[in-house]
Amino acid sequence: MQNLKNDSTELDAQLILAHVLGHPRTWLLAHLDAHLTPPQIESTTQTFDEYQAGTPLPYILGHWDFFGLEFDITKDVLIPRPETEMLVENAIDWLRTHPEKRTIADIGTGSGAIAITLALQIPDAHILATDISPAALQVAKHNAEKFNVQDKIEFMECDLLPPSSFIIPHSSFDLICSNPPYIPTGTLHQLPIFGREPTLALDGGTDGLNAYRRLFKLAPDWLAPHGMILLETEATIGVHVLSLAYDSFSNVAIHLHQDLAGHDRLVQIQFHS
Repeated sequence: MQNLKNDSTELDAQLILAHVLGHPRTWLLAHLDAHLTPPQIESTTQTFDEYQAGTPLPYILGHWDFFGLEFDITKDVLIPRPETEMLVENAIDWLRTHPEKRTIADIGTGSGAIAITLALQIPDAHILATDISPAALQVAKHNAEKFNVQDKIEFMECDLLPPSSFIIPHSSFDLICSNPPYIPTGTLHQLPIFGREPTLALDGGTDGLNAYRRLFKLAPDWLAPHGMILLETEATIGVHVLSLAYDSFSNVAIHLHQDLAGHDRLVQIQFHS
């Protein structure tokens, strides 16, 4: 494990140095004898100090990969993680097998990773991406323009979903998906990410279920007939989200999917009417 940690630290150091120099890592490895200018040395030292103080590498680099795409990020949004790719994969599979289903809501869009990836994979999709954080929405809008899908996504500042009286181009959604804040407050405060990534996007309340409870009350007003909800979850609360879904909805098929490590990761709610 120590070797793995050392390898990871060395890779991070290479990425940081390449970032400061403005070149890809491959260039750095091919120019190991390159000399740094005094300003480059100063900038490198400051950046390494920030890294050693606990700033996550993706925030230092200003971008991170998700689903094979490089998303620009700031400290206003969560760092995209491979676990969320499972939600996107399931969404793409369902949308491709239901070509008549093309309206999507991405709740708590953050960097826009989910909405933008779906817009690229399903070219005729119409997507509403919401977030309560205006700063996060600015990052998402920037990424949408970066990948030239800004015309396929409407961004809206609101808490989960718009009020039911709000007028938007689509009165209902075939698919509602979200990676909501789901870490129990007490657990979050013990994690290294606490204070380093936006708490608003992480803190799920005392039991981690606050966002799910609220979303399950709002979703029926917005979900189209025979629609589906896909929600990322966390291993320790997966069964509780499943139970809450059963208590909240009738005439549905609900599945709790595990990731490759065998951890509860995704709740799928398919409505029959």
